[in-house]
Amino acid sequence: MKRVLVAGASGYLGKYLVRELQKRDFHVRVLIRDVDQKILFTDIDDYFIGNVTQPETIQNVTQDIDYVFSTIGITRQKDGLTYMEVDYMGNHNLLNEAIKSGTSHFLYVSAINGDNMRNLKIFEAKEKFVDELINSGLGYTIMRPNGFFSDMRDFLNMAKGGKVFLFGDGNYQLNPIDGKDLAKVCVDSLLAGEKEVIAGGPDLLSQNQIAELALEAWSNDPNIIHLPNWMRKFTIWLLRTTTSSKTYGPVEFFLTAMSIDNIAAPFGTRRLADFFNNEVKSQTKNE
Repeated sequence: MKRVLVAGASGYLGKYLVRELQKRDFHVRVLIRDVDQKILFTDIDDYFIGNVTQPETIQNVTQDIDYVFSTIGITRQKDGLTYMEVDYMGNHNLLNEAIKSGTSHFLYVSAINGDNMRNLKIFEAKEKFVDELINSGLGYTIMRPNGFFSDMRDFLNMAKGGKVFLFGDGNYQLNPIDGKDLAKVCVDSLLAGEKEVIAGGPDLLSQNQIAELALEAWSNDPNIIHLPNWMRKFTIWLLRTTTSSKTYGPVEFFLTAMSIDNIAAPFGTRRLADFFNNEVKSQTKNE
């Protein structure tokens, strides 16, 4: 039985990865930051408590581990750490343990077009680690997913108020992917020895179409407001000038990603319209 470590197991994709690996009868070890996070998982083979930004706490975390899956990275800034401290150094510390213990393969989740947008703070850190992993001597897989369905909640949240704001004409396209579908792609790609995979969902949609799906989920009439592109550029400049990377990083990433096509190879069966409808039902039920 192959033994796997999942780092970032409590995150959106990490939880799906754990379930997918369990379903395929891997021995799964999860890396968690404190004992209270154990309640997030069921039937886990073993836990390791440590923090990747504190290397002394993760010594031997990859002992007897064949494969490492790392989804570690900052999405929403909460604890004051920087992208370099988490996305780069955290994964660097984990990689050092994997090398030391003789782990055979390391899968790291970056993002689509990350290698082309190193000027953004979030990708400066992620791609620095990608370079290190490629040159580490370990077997590796770089997973570059398109936007997650969960990221599309920004459209849904705007649509709840009856309108969606977009920069430009809204014709740029993307095919976001569900976390459960992506987890399957991750495991399949590692086992196949794939070096780099750019993965998206089955439906290629324009930003206008995503906005329409979000409005329809709330039973609202189509009401899309198109803002001039200079406002997007000005917003990025203003935030970069007046705030720290901890504040502007996520906004910079989102606004930049929305100004280009993000088209990935299609995988999976789950569709964004169903995700939106289920989210609305859940929110309505809880109100």
